Amino acid sequence: MPRTPAPETGVQRTVLPNGLTVLSEFYPGVRSVALGAWVRAASVHEAREVMGVSHMLEHMVFKGTEHRTAHQLALSLESLGGSLDAYTSREHTSFQARVLDEHLPQAADVMFDLMFQPLLRAEDLKLERKVVLEEISMVEDTPDDLVFEMHNEALWGAHPMGYSILGTRDTVSSLKLDDLRALHTRAYHPPHVVVSAAGNVDHEQLVRVLGEAGWAGLARRDETPMPEVRATPMPAGMRQVERDGAQSHVVMGSATVPHRDPRRYSLMLVDTLLGGGMSSRLFQKVREERGLAYSVYTFQSFHSLTGAHGVYVGTAPETRADALSAVQDELRRMADEGIPEDELAQGRQQLKGQITLGLESPSARMYRAAAVELYHETFRPLDEVLRCIDAIDVETARAVCAEFFRPESQTVISLGPG
Repeated sequence: MPRTPAPETGVQRTVLPNGLTVLSEFYPGVRSVALGAWVRAASVHEAREVMGVSHMLEHMVFKGTEHRTAHQLALSLESLGGSLDAYTSREHTSFQARVLDEHLPQAADVMFDLMFQPLLRAEDLKLERKVVLEEISMVEDTPDDLVFEMHNEALWGAHPMGYSILGTRDTVSSLKLDDLRALHTRAYHPPHVVVSAAGNVDHEQLVRVLGEAGWAGLARRDETPMPEVRATPMPAGMRQVERDGAQSHVVMGSATVPHRDPRRYSLMLVDTLLGGGMSSRLFQKVREERGLAYSVYTFQSFHSLTGAHGVYVGTAPETRADALSAVQDELRRMADEGIPEDELAQGRQQLKGQITLGLESPSARMYRAAAVELYHETFRPLDEVLRCIDAIDVETARAVCAEFFRPESQTVISLGPG
């Protein structure tokens, strides 16, 4: 017999006296905890001359602290069977740990040490600069990654939304230790940080553990929030970038809506039907029926004040025009005709299944809790989200298709020969 799932406990929230926001969700049936901290500073807040400084700082904090060497940081949670990682996005820099529930104090202590007590030494910057330059080289040598960087720049132009998160060779090479220290002083303090945890965790225990690790004792500094940067997309158009290779890599896409816009679910549903799997329109049309590509899919991202969606297709140079035409025909059909109810019903079920399965993970629940705070949203239990998806009718989907999926409104970048 099917087992009735336990009701969601919801997200508990505490703001400590020093301004640190702490969120948690108890997720029964696991023996682990996912713990993350988000700093409200990233590439969208950077000046062009220091592009990549947020990402470089994320790297540099792992080079050693007042209490741990770089090797000790790497060993601290791995030796317990856990993990420690970080990433820089357009709007946030994030650090995460995944550990057994009994090791939550160690994770909180290591993350505090890493984020707030890094040494930031000149000799480490000299070495890590080489690492980041290699990371840039890796993107440049991977055309199906590089084309996304080019498309993002073409979509947003000179606005910081169009900056490379990694930075450029010139900006990374010219970053100074003072640039990193200035960013750390400005952004890495309690009012600019959100801590989120999910799994076998009690909220009061989490707050106590954070206090014992030093989080509650952090002093307030400048509380001026990082500015929310509104971006206006560039006019749509197509650009061909010459490059040797066996394939042409094409990305087309446009600006959409912010994370907290209710149309986000409609966009996710339409993108799922367009290119979200083997049953999608593009997979069937471009790959299965015409054999024009091995890889074709849709993507989307949602930010505080804007969003973006699009299509990627990788194809032989001699079939690029046919593949591009096939994708554009499907976009035009969707924009003109919308989606029939039978296909929409299939998409609703597919999207609901993806979201439900995705949340069967402490890490996914940790991210969801953090997003509520970072994007100034109200927490929605899973059942409410599923009801929102069920409420997407033919007219709602038609309006989204007409506004965001017309081929003439897409910015197109083609990277490859010919």
